Amino acid sequence: MADRFTQEQRHRCMSHIKSKGTKPEILVRKALFKQGFRYRINVSNLCGCPDIVLPKYNVVIFVNGCFWHGHENCKKAKLPETNTDFWRDKIDKNRKRDAYITNSLERDGWKTVVVWECELKKSVFESTISKIIKIILAD
Repeated sequence: MADRFTQEQRHRCMSHIKSKGTKPEILVRKALFKQGFRYRINVSNLCGCPDIVLPKYNVVIFVNGCFWHGHENCKKAKLPETNTDFWRDKIDKNRKRDAYITNSLERDGWKTVVVWECELKKSVFESTISKIIKIILAD
């Protein structure tokens, strides 16, 4: 199916997508705060500017959108039918950058947690938060 928008309209739409303070991030932050965890957000002096940083536990959390970060075997990560080469390259670069950032943070002694957008559906939200808390509290 062809794109319904012109190239300029699509560019304008895509440029307005936020990278910080997204709904999935806020869901995770509120759940952690409710459980008594205190954190910092978007700490710029750490590699990759993690979405959530728990300095007390030496844990960083990235809340990734399935499409933008190429979540494997996820319905939300389906490539668009138009401009496929562009999107494949963009998402591949995002995945390589994510791997570099994770390795860099782990080398510096941080535990990294990646939470995917699809793991925050109502049906699995509580189990996802439980998994995150277990990782945070693990030694």
